Amino acid sequence: MRITKRTNIAVRLLMYCAAHEDRLVTKAEIAECCNVSENHLAQVINQLSQLGYLTTLRGRNGGINLGKPAVEIRIGDVFRDVEGSLPMVECFADADNTCPLTDACRLKVALADAAQAFYTSLDAITLEALVCGNHDLMRILQPVSCGVR
Repeated sequence: MRITKRTNIAVRLLMYCAAHEDRLVTKAEIAECCNVSENHLAQVINQLSQLGYLTTLRGRNGGINLGKPAVEIRIGDVFRDVEGSLPMVECFADADNTCPLTDACRLKVALADAAQAFYTSLDAITLEALVCGNHDLMRILQPVSCGVR
């Protein structure tokens, strides 16, 4: 299974916000610290705010923060919400499926079960569990000021 770039960015963004839950963070600081383009980041911020994972405040003193406590954000839900209904393999896609084996293939069922097990294992992990007590991560996620972390 391959995770999309959007989901990867979403998790980095949420971890950054959780690491700085005491303040609003900016798109520019997240982009620099998490090595993500601001354009991609803006799209993910918009999606996560629509899903309720983030709140955003526009304007000069604006920024981004978590829309709910980190302990309530389950990573499995984030993956499902951001990945959406992307088919894992061609035979899962209704419109673009050209595989002649679909009607008799048992691998499709096995892959569906594996995907479900993957998401279920991520359901046990909260955003708080990824950040809380993770001193190495907190050191990495410090905002860059004057080129020094």
